[in-house]
Amino acid sequence: MKPADSHPRGARHLYVHLPFCAHRCGYCDFVTLVGRDGQHGVYVDALLAELELERAELAPTVETVYLGGGTPTLTRPDALARLLRTLPTAGEVTVEANPETVTPELARLLRGSGVTRISLGAQSFRPHLLEVLERRARPEDVRRAFYHLRDAGFDNVSLDLIYGIPGQSAADLERDLADVLALGPEHVSAYELEAKPGTRFTHAHGAELARQAEAMETYYESVVETLTAAGYRWYETANFCRASESAGGRDLRARHNLGYWLGRDYLGIGVGAVSTIGDTRRRNTPRLSLYLRELGRGGAPPRELEVVKPATRRIERVMLGLRLDEPIPVAGLEDALDPAGLVRVESLGLIRRARTRAGQTLALTARGRLLGDGVTAELLA
Repeated sequence: MKPADSHPRGARHLYVHLPFCAHRCGYCDFVTLVGRDGQHGVYVDALLAELELERAELAPTVETVYLGGGTPTLTRPDALARLLRTLPTAGEVTVEANPETVTPELARLLRGSGVTRISLGAQSFRPHLLEVLERRARPEDVRRAFYHLRDAGFDNVSLDLIYGIPGQSAADLERDLADVLALGPEHVSAYELEAKPGTRFTHAHGAELARQAEAMETYYESVVETLTAAGYRWYETANFCRASESAGGRDLRARHNLGYWLGRDYLGIGVGAVSTIGDTRRRNTPRLSLYLRELGRGGAPPRELEVVKPATRRIERVMLGLRLDEPIPVAGLEDALDPAGLVRVESLGLIRRARTRAGQTLALTARGRLLGDGVTAELLA
């Protein structure tokens, strides 16, 4: 992978969208494209053309690169290898992978191309729940993919889990967590299923999702209790990593996602990709034909532009920062906070205020973190 060449104040986080999927899951609302095997090469050409156009937006030293999708590992190996060779060097390079796509050859290709971290989409180890989610991987595919990655030398693997799946029992979740712990990944992301309105998933399972909603707080508590008891650090609302003392002193938090949660600038390239740089947020067209056409002509892809007001950035800083287990400084964020709301949630034991030499800080308590966004909403002006 080649070093970036740009101005010193640029974005240090790069997101690359690879939209190709073998099948579009019913709950998914990301920009994805089924099939299109013959367009993988031309799409990578367009990605690299967009990267060249946007080089000035990147800092000379890029901290993280993240390839998401879609299913990045469904991209044809020759096109994927060419992309990875050309992207900027970074301390953390993550690729999302679906288990059924991971072969020994692909694992070696990724490792040999500078990838340092894999996010493996397990979602569940229960066959009947994978069926509901329309996932193609079986439990044995998840385990096989994990071992292929280990054999290739990956020592930073994240497993994704989903809970709140229609038909999932508390015992199902308990067994899923046990299966994750048996593999011993460095990182676990555990998300409550969020089926967007209008997706075919909500049409098929809406009644069951509504019925199950009451159990979600209990399920979330089970996830937190089980993973923290096993030595994982609950460093973000839905993310857990091995504690540094049990990981040879390594910080195994997802550094790319930390960039989002800490309100840092990031550049996104690819169809449908979002960037936030300074006071501008932009979203590339989700239409592949338009994206390829404009970049093929040497121009930038069509984009929606939004001016992000300083007040909005401060509100986002509070909302995202309070998802983390480390306190956020209040200095500069005062107008984003409601003083009465702050007193109210503090009296309920949901937030903790502290004074340091640098000034006041805020952090949700353990109970506050379990209630999450509801507490944060009380705090916002």
